[in-house]
Amino acid sequence: MALMPVTDSMFLFVESREHPMHVGGLQLFQTPDGADADYLRGLREDMLKKSEVKSLFRRRPAKPVNSAGYLAWAADEDVDLDYHFRHSALPQPGRVRELLELTSRWHSTLLDRHRPLWEIHLVEGLRDGRFAVYSKIHHALMDGVSALRHLQSTLSPDPHDLDCPPQWGSRTPAREKPARDPRSLLKLARGSLSQVAGLAPAAAKVANEAFREHTLTLPMQAPKTMLNVPIGGARRFAAQSWPLSRVRSIATATGTSRNDVVLAMCSGALRDYLIEQRALPDEPLVAMVPVSMRKQNTADAGGNQIGAVLCNLGTHKSDPADRLATIHRSMRDAKRIFSQLTPVQALLLSGINVAQLGISTVPGVVSNTRPPFNLVISNVPGPRQQMYWNGAKLDGIYPASVLLDGQALNITLTSNGDNLDFGITGCRRSVPHLQRLLTHLDTALAELEHAATQ
Repeated sequence: MALMPVTDSMFLFVESREHPMHVGGLQLFQTPDGADADYLRGLREDMLKKSEVKSLFRRRPAKPVNSAGYLAWAADEDVDLDYHFRHSALPQPGRVRELLELTSRWHSTLLDRHRPLWEIHLVEGLRDGRFAVYSKIHHALMDGVSALRHLQSTLSPDPHDLDCPPQWGSRTPAREKPARDPRSLLKLARGSLSQVAGLAPAAAKVANEAFREHTLTLPMQAPKTMLNVPIGGARRFAAQSWPLSRVRSIATATGTSRNDVVLAMCSGALRDYLIEQRALPDEPLVAMVPVSMRKQNTADAGGNQIGAVLCNLGTHKSDPADRLATIHRSMRDAKRIFSQLTPVQALLLSGINVAQLGISTVPGVVSNTRPPFNLVISNVPGPRQQMYWNGAKLDGIYPASVLLDGQALNITLTSNGDNLDFGITGCRRSVPHLQRLLTHLDTALAELEHAATQ
């Protein structure tokens, strides 16, 4: 057995039927030229023959220690791949609508803790001839960034490469990690202690920015909205792609970042959606924006290494240019503060930003307090070129994320070659007509394009 980091065990500890704690994703593929009716059945059979399973995909929680929760991982020596890798077909007429409805149901169900915490669904029956793969893995094993990076490692830029591994496999053989030198552990401990010792001046810096300079958005400054309510376990999922070139052109014309423009798209869509629901607050919505704390050379790592900054979305402003300027200032100031902190200090500040979520399941907390923020908007880097999986062309990668009490909506997107692929996850009970947000995102992008040319 291997000890489980506290950050990972917390995702298991807080999980309930209303709060499934897995991250997922829907991928769309074009079948290769010449593929016959048995193509997907043959593809699945070929993948099942690749029985080499990465150690991360063998992990399941060891027995819990009384009320302390799960403290260690056990490893399955014989993973039942036929259970974890499933073949399904869409009901007629096989539209994307049916695919998203099926994805919504799969994303609503808990993973079996007696088995390794992942599932992959191979889906046929789309009337346009494409096929889909929906995969999910517990957040205790991987955060969204590492899950997407792992997916990319199984793809190829070569359409003729027919040796791509399944998602539970790897292109490179597993290597044993060398035992850590006790001296390096001592050095690491000393370094962490010195960073913790610097928390007081770091806290003073953050307080000065927040209360004197008014340049930093703090938790619990967000207004109460229809999105910040206790949630049920059922989910809705919506997805769509937009050309990256449109976002890049706006960013260039306005002197902002592409992520600023994406946040402004979301801000405009949320404003229009809440107006439609007669629920727009007078105060601006606040988004939690995850930032990766992972080093660039750890693309194949699991675990959770995510920080969090808060962004003023400016939803109280009707002018899209004003909203973009507000977002740009808010993100610039937050990133500046983070850049002046050590990694440990940055993680602790992130912890403060999301700390209230830890008690969101306590009865009455969500209903009687202001939310720490209104929703999560996450922009995860994806493949920069056209990718293929055993000859099948990748058309889209649509992330599906985690919801919590008080956080009924999540917007996660990823770059995919020339496109930005948006995945929107919502509580089925609390967020009506979720697909309307896609229409509002398209409108918001067009409004930003118009504003950028003025």
